[in-house]
Amino acid sequence: MNMPCIELRNVRCDIGHRTVLDIAQLRIAPGERVAVIGHNGAGKSTLFRLLTGFMAPSQGSAQVLGRDLGHGLGARELRLLRQEIGQVMQGLHLVGRLSVLDNVLIGALARVPGWRSWARVFPAVEVTRARAALQQVGMLARAEARADQLSGGERQKAGVARMLVQGPRLILADEPTAALDPAAAAEVCQLLAASAAGATLITVVHNPALLPLLARRVIGLRQGRMAFDLPVDKVGDRKLLDLYRPVDHEASAHWQLPAEPARAPTLEGTP
Repeated sequence: MNMPCIELRNVRCDIGHRTVLDIAQLRIAPGERVAVIGHNGAGKSTLFRLLTGFMAPSQGSAQVLGRDLGHGLGARELRLLRQEIGQVMQGLHLVGRLSVLDNVLIGALARVPGWRSWARVFPAVEVTRARAALQQVGMLARAEARADQLSGGERQKAGVARMLVQGPRLILADEPTAALDPAAAAEVCQLLAASAAGATLITVVHNPALLPLLARRVIGLRQGRMAFDLPVDKVGDRKLLDLYRPVDHEASAHWQLPAEPARAPTLEGTP
């Protein structure tokens, strides 16, 4: 049996006296396409923090890319883990004063040691790789533009190109289409899914209409626990209505951080 990309067993994450994530079992195989959905405060961001080693579990076993996060990793092990995890985030962190090409080359920093990294003196092979990544996402013509001159969709494409240069085994995308219009959102989703070939892709999604573009499997989180784990074609309106129904704050205040009431989305449109 192949080693899983991610395996969580009886994992609980606490903040103070409050439990914000409680997962009995989760196994994700290499190369899977998984979407994570749920109301605000459901535990999606906590899950990503756990997978990247920014939060150690309060109890349980957490294995990510063959590394045990249960007792925390040393600084060197954390660096090695994060080199293998690419992230495409909401409100992507590009350096506005740098060119698009320079921002994409940041994905190569783990392979460029010493003074070359902070001086941004990249080997020709890395520049070639970065230009090829920009070509792949349709952004080569904007390679020399400043990042702060890009539209929202162009910024996300630059983020995908940077991830391509990094070459991660695990990709975590946190609301990568936030604030994009429907056409740009669909284009970014298609690019992200295509660019993740050979890697495991886990995406936090708020618009259920985008699920088929990004995932074959959907995990629903509610109040930090897994409400369901289903193939994408089994996630219908009833499942979504149950998942997004307003949280009873009075009953759950002792259990986790308060969640904002969320609107119930449908598969036909944006929530």
